[in-house]
Amino acid sequence: MRILLAVLPLLAVGAAPPAYRYQLDSARSAIGARVTVMGFAHKSAQFPKMSGGIVLSPGQIGVVDLDVAVDERALSTVDKTVESQLKGPGFLDVKHHPVVRFSGQRMTMTGPATALVSGQLTARGTTRQAVLQVSFAAPPTQATGRDPVQISARTTIDRRAFGMNGYSMVVGSNVTITINARMVPG
Repeated sequence: MRILLAVLPLLAVGAAPPAYRYQLDSARSAIGARVTVMGFAHKSAQFPKMSGGIVLSPGQIGVVDLDVAVDERALSTVDKTVESQLKGPGFLDVKHHPVVRFSGQRMTMTGPATALVSGQLTARGTTRQAVLQVSFAAPPTQATGRDPVQISARTTIDRRAFGMNGYSMVVGSNVTITINARMVPG
């Protein structure tokens, strides 16, 4: 009996904390991009088709497995000419690179429900480091694996770093990406 009581705490220390898998609910999620045009106006685009998920471990909150793929062919704007240009070779080049992907591996909590998620963004066949500023609807340390997780995220990238050089004298280089995602257990 004494040996069993001595071994139980050691087993508890070695046990991995639970990890919960969530899938992106694309019907209730939205991704958008916004860029400055001619120094004062803005153009926006929406990306309605996406897939992916996240694995959260409330006991090891710094480690995250986030993978989101965005189908750029579904990109939409209110202006069909702008939409065509964005899909073309000067920007996203969807014919050759139909998917943008973000893979996050590290999460640094900046508050009870806010964090920085560090990972890699791949667009046009180029991969660069990126950091998402994330806000959770509820603290991720309280995740149970049973309830959906709602997040909002934002990042800014330099489009030229991904080879998007079209209309450089007119279109700004910084693109702000916003994400509102609902993740469901799965």
